[in-house]
Amino acid sequence: MSRYVRLSLWGPLALFFALFSGALGVSAQTVVIIHDPIRPIPLPRPIPRPSPQPVTESYKIKSLEVDANIEDQIAKVQVSQTFENTCSRQLQVSFLFPLPYDGAIDSLTLLVDGKEYPAKLLPKEKAREIYEEIVRKNQDPALLEWIGTGMFQTSVFPVPAGASRTVTITYSQLLRKDNRLTDFLFPLSTARFTDKPLEKLRLRVSVETKEKLKSVYSPTHEVEVKRKGKNRAVVTIEQKDCVPTNDFRLFFDTAKTDLSASVLTYRPDKSEDGYFLLLASPPVEEVGDVKTKKTVIFVVDRSGSMSGEKIEQAKEAAKFVLNNLNEGDLFNIIAYDSDVESFEPELQKLDDKTREKALGFVDNLYAGGSTNIDGALAKAMGMLKDDKRPSYMLFLTDGLPTHGEQNEAKIVDNAKQKNDVRARVISFGVGYDVNSRLLDRLSRECFGQSEYVRPNEDIETHVAKLYNKISAPVMTNVAIKYDLEKGGDNFVNRLQPKQSHDLFAGEQLIIAGRYRKHGDAKITIVGTVGDKKQKVTFPAEFVKESDDQTYAFVEKLWAMRRIGEIIDDIDLNGKNDELVKELVSLSTKHGIITPYTSFLADENSSVSDLADARRGGTRSFGLAEAETRKLSAAGGRLGFSQRAQKGAYQQADRANSGGFGGISKGNGINVARIEASSGFSPKTAAANAYAGGAVYQDVENDQMVVASNIRNIGNETLFLRDKIWIAESAGDIDPAKDQKDIKTVERYSKEYFELVAANNKQQNSLLAQQQPGEQLLCNLRGQYYLIK
Repeated sequence: MSRYVRLSLWGPLALFFALFSGALGVSAQTVVIIHDPIRPIPLPRPIPRPSPQPVTESYKIKSLEVDANIEDQIAKVQVSQTFENTCSRQLQVSFLFPLPYDGAIDSLTLLVDGKEYPAKLLPKEKAREIYEEIVRKNQDPALLEWIGTGMFQTSVFPVPAGASRTVTITYSQLLRKDNRLTDFLFPLSTARFTDKPLEKLRLRVSVETKEKLKSVYSPTHEVEVKRKGKNRAVVTIEQKDCVPTNDFRLFFDTAKTDLSASVLTYRPDKSEDGYFLLLASPPVEEVGDVKTKKTVIFVVDRSGSMSGEKIEQAKEAAKFVLNNLNEGDLFNIIAYDSDVESFEPELQKLDDKTREKALGFVDNLYAGGSTNIDGALAKAMGMLKDDKRPSYMLFLTDGLPTHGEQNEAKIVDNAKQKNDVRARVISFGVGYDVNSRLLDRLSRECFGQSEYVRPNEDIETHVAKLYNKISAPVMTNVAIKYDLEKGGDNFVNRLQPKQSHDLFAGEQLIIAGRYRKHGDAKITIVGTVGDKKQKVTFPAEFVKESDDQTYAFVEKLWAMRRIGEIIDDIDLNGKNDELVKELVSLSTKHGIITPYTSFLADENSSVSDLADARRGGTRSFGLAEAETRKLSAAGGRLGFSQRAQKGAYQQADRANSGGFGGISKGNGINVARIEASSGFSPKTAAANAYAGGAVYQDVENDQMVVASNIRNIGNETLFLRDKIWIAESAGDIDPAKDQKDIKTVERYSKEYFELVAANNKQQNSLLAQQQPGEQLLCNLRGQYYLIK
């Protein structure tokens, strides 16, 4: 075995070169690459695959911590990674740092346990040479998506056997800005090249701006955003035992006005409608601000099925709402079983006295009796008289209507007819016994949304999360108008969501849609502030054609929401052949596998079956149509799971088909719950999720499943058919029948690297997913390639 090796530590950004003799190891973020190997050693991924002989572990990554301070367009970033040499020999390593993108980096320092090491910037050409050498010698294309970027390289430093080292990188960067929208990118996805999860990931971004800081939005990760006044926010991610699957991206905009909106557009084909994303942000609430007075009624189920822990959690949820109302708000508590009882006969104005008295009422609630949903809704609606105030009803139940009116359509119609003030009904379905279709219909007809609480989940957590979002309304009954400066209005369509909106302090409105015409536009937002109408206008640009994939996520986010709307329409209005065909088409194109298109993950289906799905053919339509019949289940585990998943699509704010930006304990995939019904072991399922495998809901068992033969790579989807990974963009071409139209390229050949050099980053990301022994069929710039 050669005495010289390259070692790359992606954590998530680092590429280490190591020179040592003896055993080689791969663990966590560590990747070992040999200069002159006896046999190729590909970069590790958490996908189980055969190995000619066991690999000895050499490194353990303990933590990755990222701190970024952004002032307007200038970002100062510090990355700290702690790793441990677990082999028996001292290693000599050097450090290579790929640039996040082509933004200007004006400084970089490297500290190893407090000692500074010099670094030099390698130009793109040298970086490409290094990357290609690694790919050739190790016959692994995993690094191809970074070809074309520059990098920093440091001098060599030692890592003694058994020792830990903390590597700290600090650099400054000028961020990209598009109109008022600033874009921060941090390449986390490199961390997926690992055979074990990262023990600890912490990312903290502080944003401070001279003008008012408005929207703060990540299309890639679920983040916590804490506002620190009108000009600052802190964005954080904290995960344990995780494998990040996407680069971290953050957008923020600024404005002089209290209300602001920005638009992102993406149009890959100028002959087809484009996609846009609108972010609207009201002013940030500060101490001393005059708060809009609102009305809140909490309607809580106290029937016999709520006994035990559920009624105690419901009571705590009601107390949370009472303790977080603002002075002067109107409120009431209604508890129902067979009978309907209210805290007071009329709405009460919140002050210390009424709050204390209401808390006592809640303490005395107990469970027993049947479930009179219609009576409870009628009682609550009858109290709402003032249409000048924003009104919200939090409606909680764990079962079916068993007393009074029991027909779900009549119950919803009764509530709709009595809702004279356009109150927004937020429904909470607790447990599998709830009539989920009734709640969805109620929320849809009463301008709200549904939230579902699984058994053993905390009711209070769900109620608190949604109440915090609606606690401070700023502008209500918001309507948005889109006008082109040249070409008129009505050029946008298929808005998601399409109903009227409210804007809340500290929250932002996210609307996705399509557009037919391009050019400069004016966006007008009209709504009610207090008892007065207010109108604000903003400029926007809808591009004729996108020349790169900077905003490609907008297309997929729209597709996720559109899928949610289609399922909702079929659910509440019945079967529609055109909608079923559109559902299959969107699911196939974007790799968004739904409970009704899970047949796409069938490993036994053929290339012709995939072509049939692309065309919305007879077979795929029949399968999807049959699966949508499951929506006839009004309640039970099946009904609950379907409508919870439907809501996740409708409210999606990130372009990840699995609903997560990385795999970790408790953030989207519970590995222990992936059963044999998925067709492979939990370990393999989680591994495929790490690698971009499509995640979908098994609604029969209310479990998340990872498809082993579908991969999502950015906006591209790969399907494994007949032992070939076929890109969705390859259309209906059949590798067995259409060989004359396909150019075959051997990996690592001269032609292969010429192809790589001509590709953009997204195209090379596609090639980077090809693992040893796999074949890939794709369409690059109008030519079909079969890469072997």
